[in-house]
Amino acid sequence: MQVTINGEARPLSTATTVEGLLTTLGIDPRKVAVERNLEIVPKSAFQQTPVTDGDRLEIVHFIGGGLPDGDRMPALDADDFFEVAGRRFRSRLLVGTGKYKDFEETRLAIEASGAEIVTVAVRRVNVSDPSQPMLVDYVDPKVYTYLPNTAGCFTAQDAVRTLRLAREAGGWDLVKLEVLGDQKTLYPNITETLAAAEALIADGFKVMVYTNDDPIVAKRLEDMGCVAVMPLGSLIGSGLGIMNPVNIRLIKESLSVPVLVDAGVGTASDAAVAMELGCDGVLMNTAIAGAKDPIKMARAMKLAIEAGRLSYQAGRMPKKMYADPSSPLAGLI
Repeated sequence: MQVTINGEARPLSTATTVEGLLTTLGIDPRKVAVERNLEIVPKSAFQQTPVTDGDRLEIVHFIGGGLPDGDRMPALDADDFFEVAGRRFRSRLLVGTGKYKDFEETRLAIEASGAEIVTVAVRRVNVSDPSQPMLVDYVDPKVYTYLPNTAGCFTAQDAVRTLRLAREAGGWDLVKLEVLGDQKTLYPNITETLAAAEALIADGFKVMVYTNDDPIVAKRLEDMGCVAVMPLGSLIGSGLGIMNPVNIRLIKESLSVPVLVDAGVGTASDAAVAMELGCDGVLMNTAIAGAKDPIKMARAMKLAIEAGRLSYQAGRMPKKMYADPSSPLAGLI
């Protein structure tokens, strides 16, 4: 019989089940999710679900797209944290896991960043070489909170399908939604984002959502039930920094759910600016992975997030039109 696995036609000489097929391919069933003819196969049903002639199967896993201990923890007050979907996190730096030269560099950069939440993309397993390492072998989901995202999705339908597979693969319902408008800007398609958010929330997901820097849209997403709103600082991967700080501040002031800057951060000062605006956190990937020394940049970003947060808590001095001497004039010689 003939089946299609991850878009490639494959002949099968004998009848089998989903689990039998995975075993034949050399794939660990614990590390993947399987979709059969657009229907997710629960892991508990792998042994009983037959693979029949003409079936179309998708086998996916998490790729580079908890609570770390020791000196990776931020040097902030013990009661300074942000809360999303009922879960508390002390690190306000969230990092992506893509674009590194290998999984070992990914691991070292995440450790240096002090991040507790890492975003992961859902992609097809390489069935031709299932022995290739997987992200879970280097970044332990028991130590870090995996945040599956919909990177690369351009329709609400694809985003919802991706996150349902992610939930089956790892059991996570806290997810990051992004639905993109075009390849050139990777700007969010708000119409599709709203549709996807509505469907995911109805399906029991806790949705952190990437959006533009529009305060009205941000408020609508909160009202729909999104657990965090993530306006862009500037275009994904651009490194342009915070292009519209006024709108970011307006969004933060008008929402009660966490507001995290997502996309566009290029260097440590950008991260500090985002935190000084009062944001609850910053998500970044390229700013670290694309640096000449990703490990050092990860450490720099960790310190910038801490400095920006402390600066916001301290309250900056007022701006003035004229000079004001630091030393008293009384008793001047």
